[in-house]
Amino acid sequence: MPALPSHARAVRFDRYGDRDVLYVADVPMPRPASGEVLVEIRAAGVNPGEAGIRAGALHDFFPASFPSGQGSDLAGTVVALGDGVTDFAVGDAVLGYSWERSSHATHAAVPASQLIPKPDALDWAVAGSLYVAACTAWAAVHAVAPQPGETVAVSAAAGGVGSVAVQLLRVYGARVLGIASPANAAWLTSRGVTPVAYGDGLRANLGEAAPQGIDAFIDLFGPEYVRLAIDLGIPPERIETIISFEEAARYGTKTAGSTDGSRREVLAEMAGLVASGRIEVPIAATYPLDRVRDAFADLEQRHTRGKIALIP
Repeated sequence: MPALPSHARAVRFDRYGDRDVLYVADVPMPRPASGEVLVEIRAAGVNPGEAGIRAGALHDFFPASFPSGQGSDLAGTVVALGDGVTDFAVGDAVLGYSWERSSHATHAAVPASQLIPKPDALDWAVAGSLYVAACTAWAAVHAVAPQPGETVAVSAAAGGVGSVAVQLLRVYGARVLGIASPANAAWLTSRGVTPVAYGDGLRANLGEAAPQGIDAFIDLFGPEYVRLAIDLGIPPERIETIISFEEAARYGTKTAGSTDGSRREVLAEMAGLVASGRIEVPIAATYPLDRVRDAFADLEQRHTRGKIALIP
């Protein structure tokens, strides 16, 4: 095996701020500790939570220490093993996640317990974008405990998490109302989801789409949807939000997120569904590492369908 370079390249920021605080730096090559592997990263998804951390909006929950890296999602090739690792070998293709804000880089040392083999059917951009969206969608869907034949509404239904959640609900046999822009109606329909346009008249449109009522609601966008779900008479224990924590505390709704789904078996289940074609993970765009600011500019418009990935 060729010797590893002495340095990797990684996204960094030295203070909270807008996208312009992001830069790419040469950093010492990570070395895998006991139980870790070193991954040469082929793709790494970008996520709204990373933008929130960088801006300081999540300081009370996820404080940054500077200089800070970023990134959770990753897929790549194992290039070195720490002591005690038996699950993987050098050369294996893997996907998974880092909790060290380190995946927006050319290399990252990651616990082997946070990785699974990459199915051959997954391209790198999809594999590297899977963890946050798939595990958050899994947690959100399981929080409302959908039963076959029930009707579940989902806000931001064509976004990174939403596009996976609506399809998982269909896999589980639910009827799904996907709240999104009209531009996403055709894609939602193609996945067996009933599209409902957001904006004026939403409540009436939901009533028209589900005259027998809505059994559960998953909010992936903002507090107005939690309030709408309450107004529709949906029981709080059947309402889930991944973002509207104040409203959740007020009404007693669920707040499951990616950490609730951060298990190897969940990631393997979701990767299998994607590899088999039962769930599609749309890739809205890919960017080289040096264009990380552009990737987040695209993400922060909140109008992309599916995921955005960095390709180091």
